[in-house]
Amino acid sequence: MTSTSASPRAAAPAPAHDRPALGPLGLFTVLLGASLPLIDFFIVNVALPSIDHDLAAGPALLELIVAGYGLSYAVLLVLGGRLGDLFGRRRLFLAGMAAFGLTSLACGLAPDAWTLVGARVAQGAAAALMLPQVLATIHSSTEGVRRAKALSLYGATAGLSMVAGQILGGVLVAADLAGSGWRAVFLVNVPVAVAGLVLALRTVPETRSDRPAPVDVPGTLLLALALITLLAPLTEGRAAGWPVWTWVSLAVFPFAAAAFWRAERRLDRRGGTPLVPPSLLGLVSLRRGLVLLLPLCMGFGGFMFVIAVALQQGLGLGAVASGLALVPMAVAFFGASLAGPRLVRRWGTRVVVAGGLIQGLGIALLAVTAWRAWPDLSVGVLLPGMAIAGLGQGLQLPVIFRVILSEVPAERAGVGSGVMVTAQQSSLALGVATLGSLYLSLAASGSDTALPVTLLVQLAMVLLTTALSLRLPRTVR
Repeated sequence: MTSTSASPRAAAPAPAHDRPALGPLGLFTVLLGASLPLIDFFIVNVALPSIDHDLAAGPALLELIVAGYGLSYAVLLVLGGRLGDLFGRRRLFLAGMAAFGLTSLACGLAPDAWTLVGARVAQGAAAALMLPQVLATIHSSTEGVRRAKALSLYGATAGLSMVAGQILGGVLVAADLAGSGWRAVFLVNVPVAVAGLVLALRTVPETRSDRPAPVDVPGTLLLALALITLLAPLTEGRAAGWPVWTWVSLAVFPFAAAAFWRAERRLDRRGGTPLVPPSLLGLVSLRRGLVLLLPLCMGFGGFMFVIAVALQQGLGLGAVASGLALVPMAVAFFGASLAGPRLVRRWGTRVVVAGGLIQGLGIALLAVTAWRAWPDLSVGVLLPGMAIAGLGQGLQLPVIFRVILSEVPAERAGVGSGVMVTAQQSSLALGVATLGSLYLSLAASGSDTALPVTLLVQLAMVLLTTALSLRLPRTVR
């Protein structure tokens, strides 16, 4: 077995002519697969009131419907990337797509809240099989300008999926197709998954690591323990009234995280292949990009949850109006994402700094608007702040994805992609837990400043992201 303790730079990439090519339709197919897990993380936000009414779920179970998906998704992402390296990324993509369609069907047909929670956990596990294969396939079957464009499109897809999830959710719940109500937000995945399977069989090339490594079972279990002991209490604590188990879990987290890191370093020194190789984190671009991704995605995830709850529960707007409020953000994000590669060629990673400043301006404008107009806030009044914030986010997220993966060798694309999307997903869940709990606590006390205060906390995260982006390598491949 080859040791991974040496620098990842030592592994020369395969010649371009030996790599399987990912064509335009194949790229569309894997991006379709990337969009489904992210859409489903957010699509539930606007459906929660309907689910509560139909299934009598209550606050704690509603939190579990969101958290169960996010936890299993985050915990298994790195393992999903490793399995793709080992058994073939196309094969795992197909398996994940099929499982996602079946678990979505189970969610849509759930007769009670606990069944829905279980189906959501299974759906998150299916997403964790599918999503890491997307970036790994792009990384292994494209290069140069084509890779830069593909990664920019991935970033655009990721950002748009998070916003479009709530827009689509609002439309589907309001449409009440054939009396399906909230169930349509899950059932809509089934035909999409079938179409994705048919396309993937014809258009996605098979890639895998030249030196596949066995699964690091102790590392997988310790990473799962660390993520669960952090995310579960933060997500469920407020709704459950902060029982003893939440504090015990939070106390266990630093020990679980330290044990995971020691186990990974020990395995690396012995010449094994850890789940998260410490040598991979020796890449400057990956390490600094991950540090930057954490506050960015925490703020984004928290914002999406808070704005849905504030508009529906705080202002009494319908699901459609709540979703439509995000349209300016989606349009601006998409436009900025498409312009990203051209801007990066000219200005390098300073585009990320500019994006942070623009996003900060948008969030500040939203905070001032919410403070001055509440409780007479309308979708139209929010439009300028939404558009400016979306423009800034579109200049940040796709470029950061590209920076993180820029130095990862093709044969380690699966584990590199798994690490990145785990950081992204965990940060989204942390944002929902922390900013969501802050907003709900302030709103429960009757405060009219719950939304602006929460937005100001997000603004602090944006400013931190902007400061950290100054440490990124100036150029990116």
